[in-house]
Amino acid sequence: MTTPNRGSGELEALLDQLREYVTPQPPWISLPPRAFTSPELYELELDRIFRRSWIMVARVDQLAGPGDYLALTIAGEPLLLTRDRTGTLNAMSPICRHRMMPVVAAGAGRAEHFTCPYHLWRYGLDGQLIAATHMRGNPAFDPGSCRLPGFAVEQWQGFVFVNLDSGAPPLRTHLSRIGEDLGNYELGAMTQVGSFVEDWHCNWKVAVENVHENYHVMGFHPETIQPSTPGGSDTDVRDDSPLVLRFTVPFKEPQEVEFLRLTEQERRQVYNVSVFPCTSFAAAGETVIWLSFIPTAIDRTEVRGGILAPSQTVEGTDAEQLQQIREGNEAYAAVINGEDQRGLEEVQRAVGSRFAGRGHLSPKEPAVPVFYRKLAAALLAEEYREPAEAGPLAAVQSSLS
Repeated sequence: MTTPNRGSGELEALLDQLREYVTPQPPWISLPPRAFTSPELYELELDRIFRRSWIMVARVDQLAGPGDYLALTIAGEPLLLTRDRTGTLNAMSPICRHRMMPVVAAGAGRAEHFTCPYHLWRYGLDGQLIAATHMRGNPAFDPGSCRLPGFAVEQWQGFVFVNLDSGAPPLRTHLSRIGEDLGNYELGAMTQVGSFVEDWHCNWKVAVENVHENYHVMGFHPETIQPSTPGGSDTDVRDDSPLVLRFTVPFKEPQEVEFLRLTEQERRQVYNVSVFPCTSFAAAGETVIWLSFIPTAIDRTEVRGGILAPSQTVEGTDAEQLQQIREGNEAYAAVINGEDQRGLEEVQRAVGSRFAGRGHLSPKEPAVPVFYRKLAAALLAEEYREPAEAGPLAAVQSSLS
């Protein structure tokens, strides 16, 4: 089969190498170096993956009340999430329907409505046009039908996911087994006690590979993570669906818990979940950390994440105490993230070397080739003629079964 509009011979060669990962016996070897630097492959990733996939962008705490909003960009597409006065969560384009001015800058906050700073058109929290200055003289203009275009949005266990494809199949069916597994963690009732948005100078796949294995902690985190979850530990992988995999890593010693009713096994392991393409979260005792690696350029990645804890940990605290808790959690996350960032930016600088090549994977990183298979399946989905409602990854998996 052939992929339409492939482009250059280099892109064809890269797709041929990626195709190896969706064969019955995929190679236990890393991605080719050009997979992290090829502009054509990057554009294909934006088109076939990031404009069609569910990406975690926030915790419900960040969009809890009427008027709360979050504005960001995914795959070059500005995005606005709001909680309107009916309690509905909305995802929409912030681009004014008049002359293409964003009605809100990137960031988070609270608003009664959104007014375009160019010609003062005003929109409600649900995206409906409220007012358009000096437009009554245009008989062709219908203000009642004017609204900001919407995207798909889904809330699961307190996590907020968005998809630039407004007709995307639901995500929650892929997460049903994970939800059962993590029932004792009470994810939906947890409180976000820290958050961060960082800019890493590396390709998004460099970051996602890293979060799929614990092998690297002996090198990147010798004093922070290695003592509790050694990098030489075995990893148990379960591939749940075309979008979701989970892998567990044992603690050196079981975690002490105060509020959650965790089993002995749950206290003895880190429970990691990956949602393709770029989202992950890890439950470690009574702490849950979530991450999304959103590409902003071929060698730049926006890292969004947060730290969760049982709501009981902050009950009864005043504003000052809560701020101290947040600052402490964010400071610790900054140390861990900083260790990863420094290392992965060095990797990105090295991928262009003439001596860079594909490396054999270790038995200690079994989730990495699973990520490669999901990546290849998404990029090669156009080769397979399966029902559209199955989704690109489901189509490829079905064709290989």
